[in-house]
Amino acid sequence: MPTVPAEGGKTDMERIGLFSEMEYITVGDKYVSQFNRPFNEAASKSKQMLPGGSKAMSDLQAGYFDPRFVRIFEGEGYVNLNQVRRRDMMEAARKNLGKAFFPSSGEKKPCGLGSYYGTIGGPVPFFSAQSRPREKYKAPGKNLYTNPGKKGTGYGYANITIGKQFSHSADFYDAAKLNYKKANEEHHRLLKGAPFKLNLHPRDYFDANPYFSEEPLPPIKKEEKKESISNTFKPSSPGKKPGGMKAGTFDPYPSHSADPYMAKLATISGKNDKIFHPPGGPKSRPVESIMTLNVRRALNSKNYKTASVPSY
Repeated sequence: MPTVPAEGGKTDMERIGLFSEMEYITVGDKYVSQFNRPFNEAASKSKQMLPGGSKAMSDLQAGYFDPRFVRIFEGEGYVNLNQVRRRDMMEAARKNLGKAFFPSSGEKKPCGLGSYYGTIGGPVPFFSAQSRPREKYKAPGKNLYTNPGKKGTGYGYANITIGKQFSHSADFYDAAKLNYKKANEEHHRLLKGAPFKLNLHPRDYFDANPYFSEEPLPPIKKEEKKESISNTFKPSSPGKKPGGMKAGTFDPYPSHSADPYMAKLATISGKNDKIFHPPGGPKSRPVESIMTLNVRRALNSKNYKTASVPSY
């Protein structure tokens, strides 16, 4: 659309601050939503690469990657391990100078539990099962005989214990109270003078009220009415107020100095003689970030269909 000058005399482009109007590169294109738009459109068109599927491991040749079974070594001969083992045993037997060594008499085997037949040293006397000779047993002497125990369970029977029977003593009903009374009288008899008392009275958590007093309050004082002054105070010589004639200053009015006559500038009447106006400052314009510039350089309107995602 053509720009129309506004009321100030400037066009819309001059007020925005751009040198030229941006071109419209998407005129006539169909609208595609950003949510439904595929990232790589080439992946959803024409034929795609289809693998052969996963192979299951089996004894058949189809379970391997190669079309035929490949040996590790080509042209090697068959080796029988038993034949190799026998060959090594024959070569080891050729190295023997004579026949195999056999002991003169075979080892002796024990004939039963606890038998020393077949051992080198024979029986050990320390481990013999025969009993040692012991002294004749002498029975200990008889115990000390005392009087037989007294019969009875102890409840209600006299003279059953080892010691003598306890003598009966009378117990008063108020014995504890009488003993406490005697001890208290003896304690007061030993006291000298009045009980000792400290002058420190226990204090509360907070300070006492400083305005509280038990003394009676003094009588209420009557306020004396002051005589009001009817006439207002006026100074003898009031201060001078500043004015156009400098009447409020301390110094006298300064003498007048004649101003030099200055001629007015002549008005410009010619068309070529125009008043110089300095140009305006740098115009502000929209600034894009560095990240946006790099994205536009890597992905623009010409290669956005063939661009691939970078792998990090």
